[in-house]
Order: sequence, then structure tokens, then C-alpha cells
Amino acid sequence: MPARKKTNFESNCPSPRGTLIAIGGHEEKDPRPSRDPNAEYASDSILRRFVEELRGHGPVVVVPIASEEPDEAAEDYVKVFGALGVKRVEVFNARERADAETDENLKLLDEAAGVMFTGGDQLRLTALLGGTAWLRRLKERYAYDDIVIAGTSAGATAMSTPMIYQGRDNQGMLKDEIHITTGLQLLHDVAIDTHFVARGRIIRMAQIIATNPGCIGLGLEEDTGVVVTQGREVEVIGSGVVTVVEGQDVTATNIHLIKPGEPITIRDLRMHILSSGQRYTLPTQESLHR
Repeated sequence: MPARKKTNFESNCPSPRGTLIAIGGHEEKDPRPSRDPNAEYASDSILRRFVEELRGHGPVVVVPIASEEPDEAAEDYVKVFGALGVKRVEVFNARERADAETDENLKLLDEAAGVMFTGGDQLRLTALLGGTAWLRRLKERYAYDDIVIAGTSAGATAMSTPMIYQGRDNQGMLKDEIHITTGLQLLHDVAIDTHFVARGRIIRMAQIIATNPGCIGLGLEEDTGVVVTQGREVEVIGSGVVTVVEGQDVTATNIHLIKPGEPITIRDLRMHILSSGQRYTLPTQESLHR
């Protein structure tokens, strides 16, 4: 059998030029450098970092689709970004899928230097944006332009490929207590959960990884986030910690054997706890198709 010809994955699958910032929720919105002069970190470091990462002179587009009160959610970010020096802040609030197909909204996205997804219900984001021209354009810009895409709480959870959309904080011990679907797919083979320490969500993340140990879990605490460059280089920012859950070395799980409602087992799950300034490289698996 002839040797298989080597493929240049680097040229076929270039690293995205854009930057992702996923935030665990409840990030500090006070535009002052710090309300506590004795603080060892800047209280507004996450949103200020978002502004610092912006390239060019385009607007920041706030996307409050996930919120039950989108106008109020958008207003909060319009105010804080204005206070942080952003000259132009626009709002894209799709009420139906047709709104994500209009030339006006696509043109606004083309002009954007940054996009900010607010919190709420991540299923609203995927249901209204999945498969639309707006989402395709966002992915194109992330791949080829220096755009900054941020999301907080639900807006962060929706960034990944396996997306949690249902499951109480104290659930995860029993099979099928956690429901997942496909997210916006800006981060592949990564599952993001937010409010991670405050709401005790480690068990539900463990169940997600048990269903596919090839995924990486990123548990983001409140007022804490990650800056992801090149699609894989992760830097922790904010006042709390990020929990990284790795499943590649899992030796056994019963998730495929038990019935719904029975407790799960997973052995040799690996975990890292990372605070601000720490870095982590996501393991990437090159695709065999383009």
C-alpha cells in the first residue's frame, strides 16, 4: 500500500485572525479604573480589555438577543463602552430570523471592530442566528479579520460547539439531566459554562465531557473571562478563576451504558484551576475536510 501523501493542514486550516473574549457573567461595569484603591487588579479589567483589543475605527455592535429585556441589556453596554472611550456603539437586536438576513444589519457587521453578546438565554441566540447570513458573515470576519467578539454568560456559553442549554445548577450527577445542542461554533471541541464556581457547575461539566472526552471544558467564574487568540491560545483575565476540564486521558465512563436517571461514572478526568494572567493552549485536531 503506498504511503499516504502528507497534507499541509496549516495552509488549509489557517488560524483565525479574530479574538474571542468569553466572560463568566456579572463582569464589573464601573468605567473607573478601580473603586478600591487597594485592589490588586483593575475592577473593570474585562470590559476595558475588550476595548483595548479593538482594531480600527469601526463601531462596537452590542447583540442583546439572548436577554428577555434586550433594550435594557443593550443600554448597559452602550453606556459602559461609551464611558471607556468607544466613539460609536450600535445595537443589533434581531426579533426574528429575517432580521439576520437584511443588508442593513450585514453592512453594520462588516463595519464593526467588535461585537458584544449579552447574557440571557443562549437558546435564543442559536434559534435566531443559526444558519443565517449574519452568523456566516460573523464567522468569516472572525476567520479573516482583526475583529473582537465577546460574550458574557449566555453569550459566552453560545460560542462553543457543544452548547449547554438546559440543566439546573445542582444537576449533572444523573444521565440526561444536562441537555446540549450546537452553539455558534466559534470555538470547536470546547464546551463553555459560566457562573461556574458561584453556581457549583463542575458536575454538569463532567457529564458533558463524559459524553465526548475529546472536548475541553472551560468553566468561567463570574467577573472572569478568557481571551482566545489564534483559535487556541487562552489567557485568563478578571478577578476569579477559570476551571479547565480535560477528558482526553479519561480511562472509563459508564455514560453509554446506563439508563437515563442513573448516576454517571467518569475516571481520570483532569482539571486545572487558572487565575488571571495564566495561559493555556487548547489542543486542536485538524479537520480532514474543509
